[in-house]
Amino acid sequence: MSSQDAELEEMRSGVSCAVLLERHSPPWQLDKKESTRNCLKYRRAKGKILLVTHEGRGWWDPTSTAKGDIFGLIQFLNPSLSFDEIRKILRPFIGLSPTFPVHERPSAKPAPDVPCAVKWERRRLPRPGSPTWRYLTETRRLPTLVVSVAIGAGMLREGPHGSAWFAHRDNEGRLTGIEMRGPEYRGFSPGGEKTLFRLPGRPRSGTVSVSRLVVAEAPIDAMSVAAIEQSRGDTLYTATAGGMGPGTIAALERQLQALATQGGSELAIATDNDSAGHGYADRLTEMGRTLDLKVSRLLPANGAKDWNDVLRQGRRV
Repeated sequence: MSSQDAELEEMRSGVSCAVLLERHSPPWQLDKKESTRNCLKYRRAKGKILLVTHEGRGWWDPTSTAKGDIFGLIQFLNPSLSFDEIRKILRPFIGLSPTFPVHERPSAKPAPDVPCAVKWERRRLPRPGSPTWRYLTETRRLPTLVVSVAIGAGMLREGPHGSAWFAHRDNEGRLTGIEMRGPEYRGFSPGGEKTLFRLPGRPRSGTVSVSRLVVAEAPIDAMSVAAIEQSRGDTLYTATAGGMGPGTIAALERQLQALATQGGSELAIATDNDSAGHGYADRLTEMGRTLDLKVSRLLPANGAKDWNDVLRQGRRV
């Protein structure tokens, strides 16, 4: 191995993508709430997100198809740099540790006092007149039928202070985490993993197989699309909790693979009408076309940002 090859390998294994992001100008900020030990989420400016994986050796952009190692990252951040300039920039970073893992690892994130599944089972089902029911049907203008379907599918619970708890489940139906949304609060259960919120459509007659998948960012948006479409029986309405982390990507890939086994199946992308939403749509389009699925974009119109805006304004697709 030549000295140049040895240096390149040392950079590839010895420079953390997290360190490069933290010290880039302007620096990227770690989103501690959305990060896990195996996947660090960094933000810079509105809608700009990068995920660092593989113990700092890999990265990817959840709003596009961009991903790679440390060399790909620096080219992504500074496309005009030559290879010699990249090597010169990376040399001082060899062996440096990112601020977050070094600071946090000695006191590892404690396990939640109560598992997500136990918390979920302790909450009541929403019922007509309850605070959560009123929030969803009055504030969010969701039809009672759609709310009832979510309850019957095991996807909705009554949270505190009028909030709604939405289940994230894996492809076997196991609860992986709880997305929480209320009039003045939004969050995700500590210790939980984001996979997919899944709302079945209403069969019109007999048993209707799922041949269409709608993907929105938030459960309320997925429910809003279901309401606007009058809960198509051939459709599964899903939501990703905004971002697309490893658990969500894995769940989506399996769901799309199952969909691809049926001829004429469709992926309908209902992400927000903003830069992040368009980035997610590009990534989903790539996933769908890789499996030869029909892909369509459901885009909120007339200035609406998301599908609940469309529903509350009385508009249609």
